[in-house]
Amino acid sequence: MGIGLVDPILPAISHELGASPSQTMLLFTSYLFITGAAMFFTSWVSSRIGVKRTLIAGLVLVVVFAALAGASGTVDAIIGFRAGWGLGNALFISTALAAIVGAASGGARQAIVLYEAALGVGLAVGPLVGGLLGTLSWRGPFFGTAALMAIALIAILVLLRQPKRGSDAAAEPAPVVEKVSIVAGFRALRNPALRSLSIVALFYNFGFFVLLAYSPYPMEAAAASLGLEFGAHELGLVFFGWGLALAITSVLVAPVLTRRIGLRPVLFAMLTGLTVCLLLLGFFTGNLTGLVVVVIISGLLLGVMNTALTEAVMEATDLPRNVASSTYSGVRFMGGAVAPAVAGPISEAMGAGVPYWFGAASIVVAMVVLGFAGKHLAHIGRAHETAVEEAQDITAGDA
Repeated sequence: MGIGLVDPILPAISHELGASPSQTMLLFTSYLFITGAAMFFTSWVSSRIGVKRTLIAGLVLVVVFAALAGASGTVDAIIGFRAGWGLGNALFISTALAAIVGAASGGARQAIVLYEAALGVGLAVGPLVGGLLGTLSWRGPFFGTAALMAIALIAILVLLRQPKRGSDAAAEPAPVVEKVSIVAGFRALRNPALRSLSIVALFYNFGFFVLLAYSPYPMEAAAASLGLEFGAHELGLVFFGWGLALAITSVLVAPVLTRRIGLRPVLFAMLTGLTVCLLLLGFFTGNLTGLVVVVIISGLLLGVMNTALTEAVMEATDLPRNVASSTYSGVRFMGGAVAPAVAGPISEAMGAGVPYWFGAASIVVAMVVLGFAGKHLAHIGRAHETAVEEAQDITAGDA
């Protein structure tokens, strides 16, 4: 839920704090940049202090920095606190699913299904709650995130037991606590398959976060041209639809498509569809209905793409799974960090539709890289090795 809580209030922050859209979108940049950079080291941290302590440390940081962001009086302060929030996010998401698998009594695969279901509900409900809280104050979603993460922190402290070595339940998560080198994440990029997919994810995530972080502004402007008010509540409803679409296809549609037509064809198809959506958004910047419809439709494509790309990373390398997934996510988040930083200035200098076209061009680059990487990815699409290995990669991929 915390991922989407803040998105509906970006225009409100701009108005209340006298900040430009370019400044406000840096809330995403500082958050994603620190999350991505920290991802290269989270497998080393969790291998030293353990999964539970890593989760607790991540949640404490999110609670503290989300509350500080809500109490801030300037956009620069919020940008800084979002960076600390990003560090906590990296520590938490890098180990969350592995902890769920280790604690589950009903089997690893059931735990993964529960995790995916919870993630999907959270992605959908987060913007809706953010919109409702944002109608009270732009500070509401920040304090709401702090409260939600505090609940999660208490739940982990009280309910999550440390795995006992030698037990059946703890036997599977062993790779998570196996000590790794502090530079293992960077060394993993020597693997050509992982490097290729990470670059694909870098450019894909640029387009993804152009859509997510920038879209509230042209929607608000299009509504204003019609004499309508399109505030946090309305934006929350739009991104609720987007998140719901993403959740449904990531859990229910993506596995069916990848089994029937293969991972690489699915990746190419979704990237093509997303390119079309971004091009359409660039043309629809003055059309509120067009923007809303295309954003929600893009959620259907993004859900399939996220799952398929994670599965591709899962099967592309024989590197330790926690290292490979953290490295992939570290590179991927960098693409997300760059997108909001450039979308605002491009919009101000070249027009409201141009950031979407830059996003579409970035997706095309991702497809080119995926095409040239074919010889390194010929083996993907085979059956997964174990449910635990699947869990460790989905954790970082879904983030």
